[in-house]
Amino acid sequence: MKIAVAGTGYVGLVTGVALAHIGHKVTCVDIDENKIKKMQEGISPIYEEGLEELMHLDSKNLTYTTDYKNAYKNADVIFIGVGTPENKDGSANLTYLYAVLDQIAESVSKDTVVVIKSTVPIGTNDKVETYINDKVDFNIRIVSNPEFLAQGTAVHDTLYATRIVVGVNDDYAKKVMTKLYKPLTEEPYNVPFLVMDRRSAEMVKYASNDFLALKISYINEIANFCEAIGADISLVTKGMSFDPRIGNKFLNPGIGYGGSCFPKDTKALHFLSKELGCEIKTLKASIEINKNQKMVLINKLEKVIPDLTNKTISVLGLTFKPNTDDLREAPSIENIKYLLKQGVTIKAFDPIGINNFKRILSNDKTLHDYLDNITYYDNIDDTIKGSDACLIMTEWKDIKEYPLINYEKLMNSPIIFDGRNCYDLDNVKKYNIYYNSIGRHDIGEIKSLINN
Repeated sequence: MKIAVAGTGYVGLVTGVALAHIGHKVTCVDIDENKIKKMQEGISPIYEEGLEELMHLDSKNLTYTTDYKNAYKNADVIFIGVGTPENKDGSANLTYLYAVLDQIAESVSKDTVVVIKSTVPIGTNDKVETYINDKVDFNIRIVSNPEFLAQGTAVHDTLYATRIVVGVNDDYAKKVMTKLYKPLTEEPYNVPFLVMDRRSAEMVKYASNDFLALKISYINEIANFCEAIGADISLVTKGMSFDPRIGNKFLNPGIGYGGSCFPKDTKALHFLSKELGCEIKTLKASIEINKNQKMVLINKLEKVIPDLTNKTISVLGLTFKPNTDDLREAPSIENIKYLLKQGVTIKAFDPIGINNFKRILSNDKTLHDYLDNITYYDNIDDTIKGSDACLIMTEWKDIKEYPLINYEKLMNSPIIFDGRNCYDLDNVKKYNIYYNSIGRHDIGEIKSLINN
């Protein structure tokens, strides 16, 4: 089938490449000429394991262009994978979605199926179908096809998905989508294929993401409570995980969720529920918990070192999770902004997220007087050398496997606040360091290690 994909971010590009891999002819469309040029050269504009390899492997089935008119004109199916960021009030911003719809209406030359991969509020697909069909003389059928990929494993999550959810309101769209995804429902992929009405499909996406966000928020609250009463969250979650009704996924405590989905999806569904007069109060709590949890390391740090002026703090990990260069809603951002404004000198390490992080800070006008106080490193040794404390923000493999003895040897004061519980406590006890993690016992004597 001839496929066009609007947007070449995590959702759009991974979707397009995966569809090319199963045999479709795919044209990926973006307004950014620099991104298109990179992709034409076989370079992925995003860091995602296995993506560039598939781009090369299936290059005969892939085209990249800014010429949306030709891309949409003769396509059998058009996927929309553009961003739907949050507005200030928490609602979803659909500006990019409607911009693509206008381009499609301007370009199509026949009846076409348009598939919404972007996460949109419940009922949006119905509104979109009316909107675009009022602009064209052809029959445009709108399909809801939410994505369930996770950054860092997006290629695998698309080809070997836990399920494909398709929301349709007519038999023709159902037949087209069944044919399109048939290769993924067979060997070697065997992905379950679920067909339902559009509003239910839209709701599956929000209900799934927001349930996981609630689970993270819950376990973070339990971890904080464990610290207060002297229990060990790692033992608590191990005990919980044997219950098949609970399982062991998303029970790792930390400094909050980030990324492109959980933060905005919780806010969007909470906003919509309030508008409809049936507020989902658990989501309201999750949003508040996550906001507070992102700063928990700073709160701990200031109890140990009340005056941070002229202190040197190392930050290990900038991205919101390992194996991605995505910094959307990453806890590191607000933490580092806060520390810079307290007169702290920052030394930061991340394997792949540094360039994106620099762009974020440089775009914040309130930080222009502080940017000289942050230095970036490509190795952990140089990052922690001479530091008064260290904050671990992301559980990169480099960090998890880093020799603990080096903290003792290289830091001015070997004081570590670990927001991702990277190290085994029994192993930490072997070294002369102060180690504070999430929901577990502190290790070491802080007073003897502080160098004033």
